[in-house]
Amino acid sequence: MYIEVQKKLNSNEFEVVDVREVSEVAQGKIPGAIHIPLGLIEFRMNELDKNKTYVLVCHSGARSSRATQFLEYYGYNVINMQGGMMSWQGPTE
Repeated sequence: MYIEVQKKLNSNEFEVVDVREVSEVAQGKIPGAIHIPLGLIEFRMNELDKNKTYVLVCHSGARSSRATQFLEYYGYNVINMQGGMMSWQGPTE
């Protein structure tokens, strides 16, 4: 999944939404990722554009899976990044 995400990030095919907690993101996130903690997705989903595609990421893929299901229900184009940041080998900011 890492290589697919990296290629598509480079082509601007989608944006990344990081659903981890503030303390986790402070240790590094995928460059340009939008940070919306899982607990705030319900209240901040209006910041996302239903015409765009988003890849959701967390530490291992479990929380981002829940966020993916939630946002899909409301009509967003979302993909869960399986393996999360544990599988990310690219740069972080």
